[in-house]
Amino acid sequence: MEKAATTAGEPAQSPPPAKLALFTLATMVVGSMVGAGVFSLPRRFAEETGVAGALIAWAIAGTGMLMLAFVFQSLAVRRPDLDAGVYAYAKAGFGEYLGFFSAFGYWASACVGNVTYWVLIMSTVGAIWPALGEGDTLLALVLSSAGLWAFFLMIKRGVKEAAAINKIVTVAKVVPILVFVLLALFYFKADVFAHNWGGADYAGSLFSQVRGTMLATVFVFLGVEGASVYSRHAKKRSDVGKATVLGFLSVFAVFASVVIVSYGIMPMEEIAELRQPSMAGVLEEAVGNWGEVFISVGLIVSVLGAYLAWTLMAAEVLFVAAKDDDMPRFLRSANRADVPVPALTLTTALSQLVLIVTAFSDDAFNFALDLTSALSLIPYLLAAGFAVKLGTRSDPLTEGGRTSNREMTIAAVAVLYTAFMLVAAGLKFVLVSFILYAPATILFVMARREQGRRLFSPRELVILVVSVVGAVVGVVALAAGWISL
Repeated sequence: MEKAATTAGEPAQSPPPAKLALFTLATMVVGSMVGAGVFSLPRRFAEETGVAGALIAWAIAGTGMLMLAFVFQSLAVRRPDLDAGVYAYAKAGFGEYLGFFSAFGYWASACVGNVTYWVLIMSTVGAIWPALGEGDTLLALVLSSAGLWAFFLMIKRGVKEAAAINKIVTVAKVVPILVFVLLALFYFKADVFAHNWGGADYAGSLFSQVRGTMLATVFVFLGVEGASVYSRHAKKRSDVGKATVLGFLSVFAVFASVVIVSYGIMPMEEIAELRQPSMAGVLEEAVGNWGEVFISVGLIVSVLGAYLAWTLMAAEVLFVAAKDDDMPRFLRSANRADVPVPALTLTTALSQLVLIVTAFSDDAFNFALDLTSALSLIPYLLAAGFAVKLGTRSDPLTEGGRTSNREMTIAAVAVLYTAFMLVAAGLKFVLVSFILYAPATILFVMARREQGRRLFSPRELVILVVSVVGAVVGVVALAAGWISL
């Protein structure tokens, strides 16, 4: 592989970043958000709630994630000196160690999320090739692994080429989802919809129904920060914020529609029993076998596009963190095609490891989905917290003067939303997250040693102790069977 030349063991200056226009940035947002999640939504919601709970859940999730989108839009304009979005905001607001955790958590959530894509692809093909099961058989594991490394080789060719492919794929994958919504509306049954309104007997109280859907909504909205992560590639800095809000609003309308119209096709008890991708089963009920085939093909295109976008973003976060001396130096190298190959390699390797772990899970897809959501919440919370912090202090680096009351309100709502989502995630996924976070500190220690700096400040030691204790409790809980994958 080609790399930039080095002098005296130090990485040379990276090549100028590839520049992306507003439309391309917006497709990065849409492309990263429209992936495996939308095709699994009917079953995920039907397992937990009826129409009333779904409407409340989407209202909460839509408001919360819109506030986060506005936060990223505001921060992109007010702190144009910060690249890589989520990670950079956490570091600027709360110090290097929490910034490191944010970078690692965001990166790890992307890697785990990438695994859901391959599981869902194999489950989709498994409908006609039983040897693949629901994406959790040995053959499915082998084929998924081959796909991981095939994409690694393709992305090495260059960011501009990958972004161009993503733009085409984004358009192609939105079409079958829109067709699904339109056909579901045409075959909509008012009596079935009324039956599904309050939720079946197994759904429990309205509060528990809404809470049960929360991690699913977080997962499908992951990627709202896609444009800010790639801010160093934007032709115009203002395009970053515009692409974020434009992409979010487009995707929110589609996602909510997919869930609501499904309740008018089948009783929720039957939707809850569909194999994933459940959208295919819903359309098959409405129009026949061709509907399942149509959605299955659309899913494969969609998922591969989302995998491409997320792999690009994950590698970018590691690369920028290394350039800021918060990750080991070997991760700051980029080849002549502007691809951070060492970061890309580590990203693919972690996805491979998680793919192997999911083979031992009772429900590989839902486990990976929920863990992805839980890992992403801490980076989101820190970014929103930074936006609040900007409004409470005078910062010479902040452009446009002090934060307005509107921006402060938006940031406060975003903080409350992400904090609520952490509670909704439950102790299980918080502990599993710690199992990943704690050993990642090795990378932080490597970076500090390379710079000849003190490893931890007193404040950072407290954070380290909390993460290690959480990881130990998580391992003990898994070993004792208190929690399970």
